[in-house]
Amino acid sequence: MRRVVSYIYITLIVDIMTPEEYFDFSKSVNKKRYDALHAFFVDKRMAADAAAISGYTLTSFYSLIRDFRKHLIEHPDDEFFFKPPVLGRKPGKHDDLKEMIISLRKMNFSVEEIVGIANSKSFQVSYGFVYRILREEGFARLPRRDHTEKKQVELPKITAAEAVPLTWKAEKFQSSHTGLFAFLPIIIRYGIHRLIARSAYPFTRNISRLSSILCFLALKLSNIKRYSHDDLWCMDRGMGLFAGLNVLPKTAWFSSYSSRVESSMNLSFLKELHREWSSQGLLSDTSNLDFTTIPYWGESKHLENNWSGKRGKALESMLAVLAQDPESGIIDYGGCNVQHRNESDVVLEYLDFYHTVPEKNQTLKYLVFDSKFTNSELLTSSLNIIQLSK
Repeated sequence: MRRVVSYIYITLIVDIMTPEEYFDFSKSVNKKRYDALHAFFVDKRMAADAAAISGYTLTSFYSLIRDFRKHLIEHPDDEFFFKPPVLGRKPGKHDDLKEMIISLRKMNFSVEEIVGIANSKSFQVSYGFVYRILREEGFARLPRRDHTEKKQVELPKITAAEAVPLTWKAEKFQSSHTGLFAFLPIIIRYGIHRLIARSAYPFTRNISRLSSILCFLALKLSNIKRYSHDDLWCMDRGMGLFAGLNVLPKTAWFSSYSSRVESSMNLSFLKELHREWSSQGLLSDTSNLDFTTIPYWGESKHLENNWSGKRGKALESMLAVLAQDPESGIIDYGGCNVQHRNESDVVLEYLDFYHTVPEKNQTLKYLVFDSKFTNSELLTSSLNIIQLSK
């Protein structure tokens, strides 16, 4: 409807105003000055008459004549009314971008990293453009470095843009993490985005619950393990787009958000997910239970020692439990507050979780775990619970 109204308005203007009338009734200030001075100097009209033609008072017109004469003396080559077009590229944002590219290469940032940083600062730049600028400035290619060598290079810290909700407009940018978007159809297919939106997870004025959880998911899916050691990921526009933001928040935000998440929030969300998996028929009659060790690299005096099979030693860590469906591979349950004194009780906690989410499709018959997962007394109890639930 808006386009139709605008079209009608433009048509009426064209029908009413002719080209001759345009020059007669134009209210442009430059045209008004031009007509008055042209009448005085070229047509030889009296000052009072020339002023009256364009609606000037006589005093104002005398001031205009004085300023015009002064301009011709001080700027003989400058047009007073009509500015000639300036040929060539206009200085401005392009020069700032070029200077930034050169500055980043001097600090040994790769082309991929330069593009990510430029995109985070609202520059629309491609890999080819950066290659061309560096080649013109005489920079050689950086030696090929693997992931380990890149970690050893101490790059200077670059200030990233503040994470804000994304403004949905047509724009182009480069990203090294476009594979993230392959997961969006899965999230939407099972309504996981709606479950997150109505969960009890924290949110802020600028970052919603959904965007907050997707920020963590973006890092996990991108295989970024120690995100506190390298902050270039928070400048990748593609990762920000995945979470509905311009860029991901900085490291401090992730630490602050994690401290606000409580176990009850996770358990409530897992129950909603469990209900969704069951309603879709994605859970079989078997569940695999096992412990996993999560190393902790901070102040760990309050943590217990747990055996890590991957590292072949015991270390201060968090002991977590996972429940996996063997057919679909879905992780149906998880918890990381397991301690030595209560690790045998985990099997009963899982059964409580399973049966507090009533669904018609629930057909749990078998629990698979190793001999050290629980004691014989609780094993008997868990078998009785499964038998009663049939």
